[in-house]
Amino acid sequence: MDRILFGDNQFFAVNHISDEKSRAQAIRFRDSKAIMHVLDDAIDAGIKTFMCTTHEKIVDICGIIRQNPQKYAEFKLFPCMPYAHKYANAVTELGILGMMKEYIPGNIFGTIAKGGLAFARKDFTAMMELLVDAEMKMFKGIPTPVIFLQNVVTDLILGLGMNSFFVDFNSYVKQKYNAEAGFITMNLPKLLEVLNGVGIQRPIICASINKIGFRMSGGIALYEKVLAEQNCRCIAMQVLAAGAIRPAEAFEYVSKLKGVESILFGASTKSHIEDSISFIEQFR
Repeated sequence: MDRILFGDNQFFAVNHISDEKSRAQAIRFRDSKAIMHVLDDAIDAGIKTFMCTTHEKIVDICGIIRQNPQKYAEFKLFPCMPYAHKYANAVTELGILGMMKEYIPGNIFGTIAKGGLAFARKDFTAMMELLVDAEMKMFKGIPTPVIFLQNVVTDLILGLGMNSFFVDFNSYVKQKYNAEAGFITMNLPKLLEVLNGVGIQRPIICASINKIGFRMSGGIALYEKVLAEQNCRCIAMQVLAAGAIRPAEAFEYVSKLKGVESILFGASTKSHIEDSISFIEQFR
């Protein structure tokens, strides 16, 4: 993985401390061309990996990348799934069958049969495979070396103790997409313990890591202890703690932290992108 990864929260009106900023971002990035303009600025600044949800607008972004293979030859995407709001909205607008036709690849009747049998048998692995295939449809032809399970699912499975699900997800993305599995979580210590326990060694885990403990279940001291053991390939996200920490201070802490392999950040202007990269490189 690259040392610096670029995220997408700013494009889809995700701001953890300001509804006003969220609305402004939603207006600014309603056009996919505006998103692509910022991505081009990130690429010009040296970014080679975009870690993104499977929001509908990413379909357009993938289309632009496919149309310009030489320009984006070294650009990689790390899909994060599932994007729950997409399916909820589609069911509301299109109904269950309409949603399945829209998002799930393959023969619709075969898919319904497989999904129905999976539900009847409580075969969560089969349902997971359907959802992964549905989400990966948009990335066809684009390098996706790591595929992430979103924290809303990761932490739910973790809480339910359905540990075999992680093994199944890990195996499926390797076999079907020749990719490594990644896991996003708000509880790095617990997740790492469980993944190691089911035989997934040095997993790729993306977790909130910052100097004030924002969204770090178990606390800073435990995180630092776990990271120092270097039993996972860790991506630090939410390093600014939703704006509670000044950028220089935030990036200095996480850049110097032993055990952090990559740093994920989002920005919506060229200057903020360049400043963030400069801080990370300065404190490395």
